[in-house]
Amino acid sequence: MKEDATPIRQQYLRIKRQYPQTLVLFRLGDFYETFDEDARIVAKELEIVLTSRGMGKGYRVPMAGIPYHALDNYLSRLVNRGYKVAICEQLTQPGETKGIVERDVVRVVTPGTVVEPSLLDSKRNNYLTSLVLGDDEVGIAYVDITTSEFATTQLPLSRALPELERLKPSEIIAANSAELPGWKVSAPLTRLDDYRFELEIARQALLDHFGVATLDGYGCANLPLAVRAAGAIIHYVKETQKGALGQLTRLSTYSTDLFMALDEQTQTNLELFRNTRLGTADGSVLSVIDLSKTAMGARLLRRWLGQPQLDITELVKRQDAISWFYTNTLARNQTITLLSKMADLERLINRVRNNIANPRELVALRHSLEMLPELIKVIWSDSNDNPLGWLKDELKPCPEVVDLIGQAIADEPSSSLGEGNVIRQGFAEELDSLRLVSHNARQYLANLEHQEKEKTGIKSLKVGYNKVFGYYIEVSNSNLPQVPETYIRKQTLTNGERYFTPELKEYESLILNARDRISELEANLFQRVCQQVAAASEPILAVANALANLDALSSLGEVAVRYSYVRPELTTGNEIVIKEGRHPVVERRLVDSSFVPNDVYLSNDDAQLIILTGPNMAGKSTYLKQVALIVL
Repeated sequence: MKEDATPIRQQYLRIKRQYPQTLVLFRLGDFYETFDEDARIVAKELEIVLTSRGMGKGYRVPMAGIPYHALDNYLSRLVNRGYKVAICEQLTQPGETKGIVERDVVRVVTPGTVVEPSLLDSKRNNYLTSLVLGDDEVGIAYVDITTSEFATTQLPLSRALPELERLKPSEIIAANSAELPGWKVSAPLTRLDDYRFELEIARQALLDHFGVATLDGYGCANLPLAVRAAGAIIHYVKETQKGALGQLTRLSTYSTDLFMALDEQTQTNLELFRNTRLGTADGSVLSVIDLSKTAMGARLLRRWLGQPQLDITELVKRQDAISWFYTNTLARNQTITLLSKMADLERLINRVRNNIANPRELVALRHSLEMLPELIKVIWSDSNDNPLGWLKDELKPCPEVVDLIGQAIADEPSSSLGEGNVIRQGFAEELDSLRLVSHNARQYLANLEHQEKEKTGIKSLKVGYNKVFGYYIEVSNSNLPQVPETYIRKQTLTNGERYFTPELKEYESLILNARDRISELEANLFQRVCQQVAAASEPILAVANALANLDALSSLGEVAVRYSYVRPELTTGNEIVIKEGRHPVVERRLVDSSFVPNDVYLSNDDAQLIILTGPNMAGKSTYLKQVALIVL
């Protein structure tokens, strides 16, 4: 560091040294600035101007900046290209402390730790995955910090790649010394210090985070690779989120033996998520079966399709629910209508937990919870005997949260704090009084202007306000001889003069203090409300899970009605019997003709092989894929 570097330069370099492999966005007033090599990278990637700034006696440094209000837009472009970005904010206001404004990194944004809605696909999970390799086994843990999903497993090496391909992580973390196989996984790889993956350190990280003495209750106590992978995730998320881990309240241990493994090639050949010809989601299997109305339901359907369940009991439970929606048309339609008005409660409540929710999101949470009694009535009315009882206990309306938000937050608040219309009138007495003072300012100025015109006889006299000079009385040059001696000059204009009086100055102080106090009070009250809502996050997450299931199941019921699908009989035998089977995607593409159904019979006993012949484009591959998709 140069000895003659400016204080801001010294502050920046101290912070940058802590984040050497990360782009540091350094808040300076209304801009986030980058310097040195970071500036060159940002200017190139964002196609913005690379300039320079004097940072000490006799030297300048490269600089590139973006407006603070456009952060999400630019941040998404950097993160999508695999960069890690540290957000360095101003922690104090100019004048509050001696010397320069205090600054520090408040979070590090990486592809796997994004929380901004504008940077996320609402219908897909954003997984951060941790990888630990043993001799012949692998530990894989994954987390979506926007939904609280946190899981770990230990599996044979041969099953690791299909599992990674199923998860489609946005980012993978592994130890610096780990020798990874040459797997073709598109996610960026972040290398971390080996100690984070050591068993005892990882175990302790999990014990400390969950506040427990043993991991027996989490099912992974005897799975060392799974523990190491999960513990490393805790370390990494804690570092990037600056300790904000309140949303991770549970860890599930799972076995891939319970699910059908679908590698990337199988997913591609069956076009589960993307149409191979168009390269888009349109024309995929998911696009045909996904009629979900919520982001939560869409994500769940995607997981079901990518991780097919092998437990016949669980499959029959889903079938029973889908059949109920298929049969009960009115309940299905009413459920779909109500779900279409629901917010993404999973991600929303986690934003509240992390103290990054905005006022309108709280209102959306309230509106969603307010609809639960009606939804419960639709599905569980006395006349409806249905197989959805396993969801009823989770679907609690949370009336205390609804009441709190309704009492505290205005029906149509501003999207951000500081504009004075977030907290509802009547919620806080001091705030109401200050608002009255601020609201009466306009009438006061009008009265003052009328009073001064009468007193001075200056008909063109005006009373006004601007952010630089505050409140003033403006008099044109031609009327200056009539200005009273009590007026104090404030500003000289080309066409006149601006003045103030002791009375106006006193009122100005009252108004400005009121506005500042309103902003401060609203911020404090909003934060307090968020903390109280966050305390109810577990029941709200349970509601979110129930809504996701109802959405996915009612969506499949609607699909079955629209496309005349029938309920298959599931067995544990060794036969596949399909009558008048149809390819779900090809059938939807046909416009001027209809799909010709096909029968299939395969058995380990007397029909182990079908020899399929025919000319090119006769439908052989369609037939094969159709069988696979129907079984899936």
